[in-house]
Amino acid sequence: MTRWLTTDEQETWRALLDLNRYLAEGTDRQLQRDAGMPIAYYAILVTLSEAPDRQMRMSALAEAVDGSQSRLSHAVSRLEDRGWVKRRRCDSDGRGWYAVLTDAGFAALTAAAPAHVGYVREMVFDTLTEEEQHTLRSAARRIVAGMRAAEPA
Repeated sequence: MTRWLTTDEQETWRALLDLNRYLAEGTDRQLQRDAGMPIAYYAILVTLSEAPDRQMRMSALAEAVDGSQSRLSHAVSRLEDRGWVKRRRCDSDGRGWYAVLTDAGFAALTAAAPAHVGYVREMVFDTLTEEEQHTLRSAARRIVAGMRAAEPA
């Protein structure tokens, strides 16, 4: 038997959908306007900047940014065109590839970060109390953990 959503649950669900849409669209607009890059490129640059030696295997990078291998390969090609990322063959097996953040890519990320952080702070953190931030973080982590656990192996 279907467990239909209550009115309160339905309102919460719709609020989550709206939040997801507005955050994704707004962040993408902000990054395009202020840094000339889509959110997907920013996510790749951030992830590489935090990796040891600013590099990751392409497969691990795709998983980290929640993208498919083919979408990531296309994005990395565009980032290579800008000189922000380069590919390097994996020394250990010769089949895999690394994406490597270049100095120019790190500089582009460093230039984009202040406006992006300002946008995130204004849209999210300035609107929430510290307690609300903790509650939101806890709820989001529990939802994500449940979704990951439900993914097929």
